[in-house]
Amino acid sequence: MKIEHIAMYVNDLEAARDFFVTYLGGKANELYHNKSTGFLSYFISFDDGARLEIMNKPEISDSAKDVDRTGYVHVAFSVGSAEKVDELTAMLKADGYEVLSGPRTTGDGYYESCVVAVEGNQIEITV
Repeated sequence: MKIEHIAMYVNDLEAARDFFVTYLGGKANELYHNKSTGFLSYFISFDDGARLEIMNKPEISDSAKDVDRTGYVHVAFSVGSAEKVDELTAMLKADGYEVLSGPRTTGDGYYESCVVAVEGNQIEITV
C-alpha cells in the first residue's frame, strides 16, 4: 500500500502552488475548477511520485495552527543531502519564512529543519 496523495485547504491557492513549485521542485497540473461548487484545486507532483493536492472553496474555516497540536503537524520533504537542507533552509529564512528548528541532527538521527511555510503550516526539510 502507498499513500496516493495528501491534501490541504489553503486560502491563497496560487501562492501555495508557487511555494511548492519554487522551493520544493513540484510540478503543478492545470487548475481544476468545479463551477457549481466553487471548488478549486491543483495537484503538485514530485519526482518520486508523491503528490500533494492544494484546494480552495468558498467559505472554508481557517482555524489557528498552533505549533504543538494534535492532528497532522508537518509534511516532510527529502532534498537529498545535508548541504541541500542547509541551503533551502537559509533561502526560506532569507525570504521571510520562520524557521522553527534546525538545521540539526535530531535524537533519532534525522538531519532536518522545520519551517512555518504555507499559511502557518509546517514543512520539514530533511536529507
